[in-house]
Amino acid sequence: MIRRAASLVLAAAGAAAVLAGCTDTIHLDPAADANDPVCAEVSVRMPDAIADQSRVWTDAQATAAWGDDSGTNAIFSCGLEPPAPSTLQCVTFGGVDWIVDDTEFPNLRMTTYGRTPAAQVYVNTEIVTGDDALNAVSAAAQQLPQDGRCTTADEATVVPDEDAPTTSGG
Repeated sequence: MIRRAASLVLAAAGAAAVLAGCTDTIHLDPAADANDPVCAEVSVRMPDAIADQSRVWTDAQATAAWGDDSGTNAIFSCGLEPPAPSTLQCVTFGGVDWIVDDTEFPNLRMTTYGRTPAAQVYVNTEIVTGDDALNAVSAAAQQLPQDGRCTTADEATVVPDEDAPTTSGG
C-alpha cells in the first residue's frame, strides 16, 4: 500500500513537471507600483493576442507579454511612475494618450500619459506594429484613472519666467 502511494506521488510529480515544461514563463520585473489595485483591473483585461502574436505567461505582477516562448514581441507593464511633460510624440488610441519613445527603434516604448499609475508597452515593430499593440491594450488601460492629457504646442500654457528681463514700450 505504501509502495502504491509512493508510486502515485512520483507519477503526479512527473506529470506536473511535464506539464510545467510545456508552458514557458517569461521572466519580467514588476514596476514599482505594480501592486496598485487598479493595475489588477488592467491586467485582467489584457487581450489573448496582439495581431498574430499569442499571449505568453509572465512571472511578474501587472505584466503581460505576447510572442513565442523564447522571446516576446510585445511586453506590457502597469504601475510605473507617470511621465513628466515631454516633447516626444503623443498619440491617442481608445481614449488613452500614449507617449512614443523611438530611441531604441525598431523597438518602441509607449507609455500612458495623464494616467496614474502609468502603464507601458514595449514592442518590436518588426513583428507587431505600434498601432496594433495600442489598439489591443488601450481598452484595458482606460481603467487607469486619468488626471491629464497630451496637448499641442498651441494648447500649452506658457508660464513666464519671473527672472526674465522685461521690456516696456515707450
